[in-house]
Amino acid sequence: MATKGKTLKELAEHLDVSITTVSRALAHNPKIALKTRQRVAEAARQYGYVPNVAARQLVSGRSGFVGLVLPVRGPNFVDSYIGELVTGLGEGLVEHGVDLFLATAPAGQSELSVLRHVVESGRADGVILLRIGETDERVDYLLERRVPFVTHGRILDQSKPVNWLDADGEFAFGQAFDLLYDLGHRHFGLVTIDEKMTFRHLRERGLRMAMDRRGDPSVRLDIASAPRFDRERTQGAVRQLVLASDRPTAILGLFDELALTVLEEAARAGLSVPDDLSVVGFDNITAAAYAPPGLTTFETATRNVGRELGAMVVGVIEGKNTAPLTKLIRPKLVSRASHGPVPQAKRRKTT
Repeated sequence: MATKGKTLKELAEHLDVSITTVSRALAHNPKIALKTRQRVAEAARQYGYVPNVAARQLVSGRSGFVGLVLPVRGPNFVDSYIGELVTGLGEGLVEHGVDLFLATAPAGQSELSVLRHVVESGRADGVILLRIGETDERVDYLLERRVPFVTHGRILDQSKPVNWLDADGEFAFGQAFDLLYDLGHRHFGLVTIDEKMTFRHLRERGLRMAMDRRGDPSVRLDIASAPRFDRERTQGAVRQLVLASDRPTAILGLFDELALTVLEEAARAGLSVPDDLSVVGFDNITAAAYAPPGLTTFETATRNVGRELGAMVVGVIEGKNTAPLTKLIRPKLVSRASHGPVPQAKRRKTT
């Protein structure tokens, strides 16, 4: 049986290489040949070697962690979308020998104050930011401190040197409008959020630009809005839209959770989807496939996005990019059963 718990020195002697080589190999240093890194990693697993994190930080000046601040809002710690994204992020970081450090911002405490604590305590070598605002004080703080970071989403001011990865919601909402317009819909609804988030701005802009391109004066848009984490007010806003005497024939949810709320309220009102009402979402969370009748939405490969964010932030930490890294992902339409032709009664009125 192999002896467990070897020290770094013993591991180096066993492999007949220097301690420096073993240390650099375990840190995934690209200057060490790949075969050597693989041989060292296998020996470390075999002999149960666990690196001394404190010592490694003293030598490299790095903690080996990437920080992520999660706001605790609503009844759940995280929603399903963020949960899938964080899972992918953790997987992506581990592939590069880096771990994910999670910090929470309880209700009543700003994310910026928690982020400051993470950065100034030296607990993270870099940071991932989620849910980006049109203007975002967290971005300005990290730029000022010159902390390596990547955002999932964008600020509106693209002149700032920010590394980001985002889904092209502007394109997707234009495509959703065209799909529904070609099915005869002219009266649209949008369920959105009150907060000035960039993804909200871009998705709404994509919808309005698609409407303008048609140049059709019969096209109308009703908007229902509520605070992002206020479930009761969201349900109320959706209910008012769905129960209106002259309700839209097609409603878009800014993201799947809002679209699923539309399906719930439509069912309570005795409406048939898609015979009476078409509904389209965005993100393709797991629940979208199972909520009757199956939500038409846009796939953004959330878990893969998380992995890519991990690889990007490691590259930024290691100084591999001379210019800001940016990547825009084109979402794919996932066509299910929640959309269809405009109801015949509405079609007769418009023809």
